[in-house]
Amino acid sequence: MDDIVAKKRRPAVSLHLPRQRPTRGEVEAAVRTLIAWAGDDPEREGLKDTPRRVTEAFEEYFSGYRLDPTDVLSRQFDEAGGYDDLVMLRDIRVESHCEHHLAPFLGVAHVAYLPNGRIVGISKIARVVEIFAKRLQTQETMTAQIADAIEAALRPRGVAVLIEAEHQCMSTRGVRQPGVKTITTRFTGALETDASYRDRFLQMVHAARP
Repeated sequence: MDDIVAKKRRPAVSLHLPRQRPTRGEVEAAVRTLIAWAGDDPEREGLKDTPRRVTEAFEEYFSGYRLDPTDVLSRQFDEAGGYDDLVMLRDIRVESHCEHHLAPFLGVAHVAYLPNGRIVGISKIARVVEIFAKRLQTQETMTAQIADAIEAALRPRGVAVLIEAEHQCMSTRGVRQPGVKTITTRFTGALETDASYRDRFLQMVHAARP
């Protein structure tokens, strides 16, 4: 029983960062090495600025390492007019990178929670999704992290997260299966134990778009 409790209370954010971050010059040198290894000349005209561009792109792709979802969710509101039903954001854009191949995976996230006296600005939920997406990830881990962060910050009666995405490491290499979607879910609290809440969440996910 203690193991189950410990698992449910695991930290929402677990990072293993290098003790010393490489310098920009070291990163650009590494990109030049990769270009040469691929078989091209990093000094030719079209590639001269590529190391700088790649470094700047990585800063954007992985900006989530510099942000804390706990801070984003810290501003909460007690005045919800007694509202205690599902709060749901559907079709949040997900742009992330697979930690195994550094290849993009793209899709959408659907997130809902059952308030327990406190609510948060809806844009903050989308921001939490973006923070975790802007890190090297597996989709499974990201799904759990989003749910855990919301649960830890809001202490709601339940959280639901469903992510569906296409992974370029599968569609453009390896088995080469374009169009295949990976779907992951995480339910906590009443959304895990009460089938009526869970079914309603899934119905809202799959409801016809306008």
